[in-house]
Amino acid sequence: MANVLNGVKCSVKNCNYWEDNYKCSAPAIEVNVDNGGHSASKSRETNCQTFRTKA
Repeated sequence: MANVLNGVKCSVKNCNYWEDNYKCSAPAIEVNVDNGGHSASKSRETNCQTFRTKA
C-alpha cells in the first residue's frame, strides 16, 4: 500500500489515489467550492481538485 493521508476518507474508487479501505494516497489534497465561491453550506457544494482518473 502507498503512503496514505491519515484521516482522509475517499469513496471514489476510480481515482488514481484511491486505496483499499477508502484511503487516499495523494501527496496532498485540494478541495474547492463549486462555482469558485469561498464558502459552502453542504458537502455536495464542494469538489476534490486532486482527483485523477485511474489508468
